Amino acid sequence: MGKRTRQAESVTERVPQLAAPYVQAVAEALERHGEQPGALLPVLHAIQDALGFVPEGAVAPIAEALNLTRADVHGVVSFYHEFRRTPPARHSLRLCRAEACQAMGARALERHACERLGIHDDTHRSADGTIDFEPVYCLGNCALAPAGLVDGELRGRLTPKALDTVIDAMRADCRNIA
Repeated sequence: MGKRTRQAESVTERVPQLAAPYVQAVAEALERHGEQPGALLPVLHAIQDALGFVPEGAVAPIAEALNLTRADVHGVVSFYHEFRRTPPARHSLRLCRAEACQAMGARALERHACERLGIHDDTHRSADGTIDFEPVYCLGNCALAPAGLVDGELRGRLTPKALDTVIDAMRADCRNIA
């Protein structure tokens, strides 16, 4: 039995609080990347790719398998902005806050988005829980400011009206699934 097999078995034995798909994603990530030098980031990316986030319960088995402390793993997950610690909403909306976008009205657009989504605190999730909203810095689309990412698709020259159309479409999609 190789080291990789022991890592996968260790995950399934030691993480009963994780749902089965989570255990499987962690085990597969460790199996695929666990023996690489500097394996932590590839393991975390693989888990995030599979689940959409890195479950808190995965920190201990990852740390054990990679011979790291839980603080090491947690520190990396919390340091890098791209790692999510909670399951994502069905849709995501990111609006740029960088200088070019600010000059073209991004702050007002951000306030408009928060109002439309019912976000009044730091949750960054719409009141109905279906849309994650995140202000970000520089999407590299400065020539078409203000810019945003709508479910990962880059959009430029966003206006409140265009944003309303996007939000309405996201909400309609969620109603069609329910």
